[in-house]
Amino acid sequence: MSAAPYVKTLHPVGHASAKGPQKEILDLALKQVGFIPNMYANMANAPAVLSTYLHGYGLFRSESGLTPAEQEVVFLAVSQVNGCDYCMAAHSMIADKMSGVPREVLQAIRDHQPIPDAKLAALHATTTELVRSHGLPSAETVKAFLDAGYQERDLLYIVLAIAVKTLSNFTNHAFATQVDERFAAYKVA
Repeated sequence: MSAAPYVKTLHPVGHASAKGPQKEILDLALKQVGFIPNMYANMANAPAVLSTYLHGYGLFRSESGLTPAEQEVVFLAVSQVNGCDYCMAAHSMIADKMSGVPREVLQAIRDHQPIPDAKLAALHATTTELVRSHGLPSAETVKAFLDAGYQERDLLYIVLAIAVKTLSNFTNHAFATQVDERFAAYKVA
């Protein structure tokens, strides 16, 4: 859902020219991912946004107890509901190349088709409903989620992932962030 940017006077913060809090947070980002994604350069206009994103993202990755593949399914579900083409491309690449999401599951998510893995389908459905319902999933959805083998605690980590992805999704909408070359092969058609 690419649109024109509504933030028009701010520009990506270049790592080489950044100073103060912008430089500090971009240094941390560079250390964590090895490059400065376009999204991070935009977020650095408000260092607290990038800092909060990196902190929450790291905690979700390290503490949720969800597998890397499950984490990507959550991030993809949030980004898809929020219409963020940038994050769909980035997390599709991560899902495919790093997190071990089965190709048929990734393709089903991207194509809005039934997910051919019951547990991941329950995770995707729950995450999607949490976003769409503003945190008020139906009792049936929660029951299916728990019946699939997840725990109530997992719901709280999904809420964390939703918060983190909402920061990135909405920032990308604000700037109409261009997909980095590293993720270009995974652009949403």
